[in-house]
Formats: sequence, C-alpha cells, structure tokens
Amino acid sequence: MTEKTRNIEERSIWDDAQQMLRKAERDGVETAWDRLEHQTPHCKFGESGVCCRICTMGPCRISKKAPLGVCGAGADVIVARNFGRFLAGGAAGHSDHGRDCIEAFHAVAHGETQDYHIKDEKKMLRIADELGIATEGRELLDVAKDLADEFFESFGSRREEVGFIGRVPEKQRENWKKLGIMPRGVDREITEMMHRTHMGCDNDAANTLLQGARMSLGDGWAGSMIATEISDILFGTPSPRKAQVNLGVLKNDQVNILVHGHNPIVSEKILEAVNEKELIELAKEKGATGINLAGLCCTGNELMMRQGIPMAGNHLMTELAIITGAVELIVVDYQCIMPSLVQVGNCYHTKMITTADKARFTGAEHVKFAMDNGMEQARKVVRMAIERYTMRNPDRVEIPCEPVDMMTGFSTEALLDALGGSLTPLIDAIKAGKIRGAVGIVGCNNPKYKHDYCNVNLTRELIKKDILVIVTGCVTTAAGKAGLLVPDAIEQAGPGLKEICGALGIPPVIHMGSCVDNARILQLAALLANEIGVAISDLPLAASSPEWYSEKAATIGTYVVASGIYTHLGHPPNITGSPIITNLALGGLDDLVGACFCIEPDPFKAAELIDERIKMKRKGLGLEE
Repeated sequence: MTEKTRNIEERSIWDDAQQMLRKAERDGVETAWDRLEHQTPHCKFGESGVCCRICTMGPCRISKKAPLGVCGAGADVIVARNFGRFLAGGAAGHSDHGRDCIEAFHAVAHGETQDYHIKDEKKMLRIADELGIATEGRELLDVAKDLADEFFESFGSRREEVGFIGRVPEKQRENWKKLGIMPRGVDREITEMMHRTHMGCDNDAANTLLQGARMSLGDGWAGSMIATEISDILFGTPSPRKAQVNLGVLKNDQVNILVHGHNPIVSEKILEAVNEKELIELAKEKGATGINLAGLCCTGNELMMRQGIPMAGNHLMTELAIITGAVELIVVDYQCIMPSLVQVGNCYHTKMITTADKARFTGAEHVKFAMDNGMEQARKVVRMAIERYTMRNPDRVEIPCEPVDMMTGFSTEALLDALGGSLTPLIDAIKAGKIRGAVGIVGCNNPKYKHDYCNVNLTRELIKKDILVIVTGCVTTAAGKAGLLVPDAIEQAGPGLKEICGALGIPPVIHMGSCVDNARILQLAALLANEIGVAISDLPLAASSPEWYSEKAATIGTYVVASGIYTHLGHPPNITGSPIITNLALGGLDDLVGACFCIEPDPFKAAELIDERIKMKRKGLGLEE
C-alpha cells in the first residue's frame, strides 16, 4: 500500500508508465499518484465504514466515546448500510450498461436504426430458445422483438427470478431460494437495497448483507450477463485473434484517437468511421499518414476482443496516454473515466469528447450518440480528431516503447471450439491434475499499490502451480504487457498447464473480455458444474481482484462469492468497523453459499491462499493432487 512519498520506480512496474511519469514531472502535469499523496492519510472513519450520512440528524461517526448514532444505530448497522449502498452503485453501473444494450437491441428489432444490425444470428436464436421463445419458422426480427422484451423483464419487478437463472446448477438455485437471495429483477433489488438502508428500515446487519448478495447476483446473472450476450449478438461473438498492447501502439505520424469507458455501442461506430476512405484521405491532407484507433480500459477490451484493435493501457495509464503528447482525441462513454483527463488534455492539444448524457464532464465537448445517429456522430468525432492533428506540437511528443503482442478473443463459445466443442477435455485435464483449477483475475488498478505489481505477480504464481488464469478488464492490459497472453507464455507455466495449453495452442492466461464479461466466467463455471453434476461451489475455482477500487468491483466480488467462488481482494471494502460484517464476509458466507472473501495485499501470499483453497476443493471432489 501507499506511503507518503514514492519515487517513480515505486509507482509502476512498467517502463512506459515510468517514462510518462517523468515526462509529467517535466511538463508540470499532476497525475493520480500526486493527488493520492495530497489525500493521504485517509479518513479512518470512512475507511472502516463507520461514518453515516444517511439522514440529517447526523452526520454520525462511531467511536468508543460515541458508540451509537443519533438514531441509535451502532457500527454493525451503519457499516451494513454503507456497504449495501456501495454495492448498489456497482450493480446499477454494470446493469445500466446492460439496459443500454437492450435498448440498442430493441431499436434494431423494431427497425428504428440503420446504424446497428444483428451480426450473430445463430447466437440470438440459441439464446431465444434457451429463454423459451419460439424461433421455428419465424422472421428473425420478430424473434428479436420477443427476446428484447424478455431481457427487459429481467430488469423489472414482476418475476420470482431473472431469466438466465436456468444456467445456475439446481443445487445452488435451491440454496438461494432457501436463503432468500434469489434475484428477482435487477432494478427491483437495487431499489429494495436503497429502501432497506433508509433510516428506520433494515437494522439487522447480516440481513442487509444478504440483500447485498441478492442484488449483486441480479447484476451478475442478469444485468452484466445480458450486456455480454447482446454485445455478442450485435457486434459479433469474439474469437481468438492477435492484438498489441502498451503505449507503443500510438503512432507518431498518424491521427491518434483513444476510446475509453465500457460501452461498445459508441466505439464500434468510431472504428467504422476511422476506416472510411474519405476520412483517411482527409487525415492525409492534414499531414498524417493515416488514422490510428486504440483502446483504454473496458471499451478497449470490447474492441480488442472482437476486432483486434490495440490497447494503449488500463485505468492508471489513461492520464499517461495523454501525456505522450500524441493523442488528438479521447472519446469516452461511461464508468472508470477520471475527470482529470480534461485537465491533463488541456496541458497538451488533446480534446475529450463525451457521448452519453449520463456521463458528462465539465470542460469536455459533448457529442451525443443515439441509435439513429451513430455513424453520423462517429464521422463528426473523427473529423474533429483530424483537425486537432494540425495542433500537435512535435517537440512535446514522446511515445515510450514498442508494442507487445497478445492473444485475445476467448468467448465461452471460442473456448469450447478450442476444446473441440465439448468440456470433456477440460474436465479430463482437471481430473488428471494437469489443470489443477482455474482462477479469474479481474478488475482495476489502484494508485495505493505499485501499478500492476499485484496483478502480474499473482498471475505468474498461479500458472506456475498449474492453475489456469482467466482475465478480464484492466488486468488484461497488465497480463498482456507482461507477455502472458501469448502461447509462448506456457514456458512460465507448470508442466501440466504447459502440456494442455501447448496442445491447444493457447496461452496459460486467457482473455475473456471487459469487466461485464465476468458473466462469461460465471457461465463457464456453471457449464462445468452442470456437466460434472455438482454445484459451482464444489469446483476447484477461485477469483481475485488484487488492485480493485470501484463499487462495481465490490459488486462483482459479491456476486462471485454468492455464486460459490472463493474470492481474493488485495484490500478490504470499508467494512472493518463492523465485526459482524467483516466476519461474515471472511468466513460466515462459506457456510451459507459455499464461498467467502479473503484479504491479502501480498500477491505471493495470496497465491498460496488460493492454492490451498483449490487443493481443498479437489480433495472434496475426490481428485488426487
């Protein structure tokens, strides 16, 4: 974790990041690391979750001297309220992304847009069949209309469970019903959490946390899962392909546009526009050799998975990408976008464009994307980037490195294809101990940690132990830059994992998409459990978010634990002020849902904890080590 002052080498493990941090110092540009030092030390009441601002009889801070708030709530209730609302923010974020995808799909089904189309018809029909929608002999768009309505129903309040619950093993579904955590509707569960945490409502800390689990499950098995499935239907289901990663993907002689955020509805249109002949010719007229599009964070993951577009960086690289001086435009949609990007861009010639009404930034220019104007707005944005190329100061441009190759595109469907269409080879490898288990490493960067140190070292330690690693979101960039997302990385893996991945021609670390695509990992876990005839909680699986920071990451962790997967975090959420909530998260949930959280900032120690858990699960299945 952070200390008051760290030198540049202590801030990031990456050479491109360190070079840009030095350039930021020379250019007088403030970064997230600088602002962290201004905010240190953090408020201890906030860190432990015992500050309550829910009503105006307070704010109240719980201490030994004042153990109760004005209303009489103690630390356990206040922590539970705060954490419940924290989880609600994360569930709302990912699930609202899902709602945007449904609205796009609905517009396509009803002929309200010519800019978006159904690209994977087979997947759409397969999902319609899965959800009980008649497909035989029907027009494609008629099926799509019914499927869009079915997806909307999973956001409502009229059902007892969300649509994709049929994917969950029966044993687990029955346990969720028994515990009262079966998700009934995405919006219903979020609204109920906000109601429960209003003053004078749910004042039983453990009960509040169970609602947090139900709400989070609604995100994982509905909001996020729907977002993933619709993105595949509209933009194509990813398949393995090559891409490149790090700041070296920026081009000194081209117009550089970065797309950032989470929603492919915008970025897919930008990609189409940058490839139009007229706009390429315009860029050449302005002195560039072409137009270069690269991604940041999860919007970058979406484009890379489907189109092979290069990744410039993850969360803590977003400011540093602008500091290269080579970026004309950064186009954002929503989530994980630092407001500082506007100020950093103003230090160079970089302009920030916002595209969603729900995510406007003071100082940025707003170009609203809608279903009926996507291509028109994309062309407008690309023209703006081309015009800004003439404003670039070549003396301030510094692109720090050469890009690194990586392999991407492992959707659930692509992974099954690599296995010959059946999970049997993977199950056989697990039984034989050649793949001892699997771990999903997901999520963010946090400047409290040395940038990507935990992400990369945990990944390396696990593959040494013959544990397959699946990555999504910002960890993808870290694994790619470390050379772990190419088939040659099997040389860093244990002998069993090396044999299996070598035979399949895949890396020992596979990329499954953006952070909403953690739903792919859930689906894969459910497929394995159903094939073997056990619950997800019986499988030798684990998850980790070593450098997490956001509400969404906490919600993901909660739905993964509630789904039966042991989950490691590098630091705790703001719950340590409540012994009841802390003990429930770190152990008590194991008895209820078959999994719990563990907290460990050291990636090497975390690898040992995860390894012990996988040994225990293998033993429970009667598998030899």
